[in-house]
Amino acid sequence: MSDTEQLVVDPVCQMRIRPSDAVATVEHDGTVYSFCSQDCADSFTEAPEDYV
Repeated sequence: MSDTEQLVVDPVCQMRIRPSDAVATVEHDGTVYSFCSQDCADSFTEAPEDYV
């Protein structure tokens, strides 16, 4: 883990996380989203239009 690594926002729960700490990632329309939990990733996968 790098101290200079930029934080990203989990689009489901709005938690700020380091991409290297993401439990899951999902690509949607050419953008990779990082998630703090598998539950958030599953919610996003079911209805990405609700979160982007």
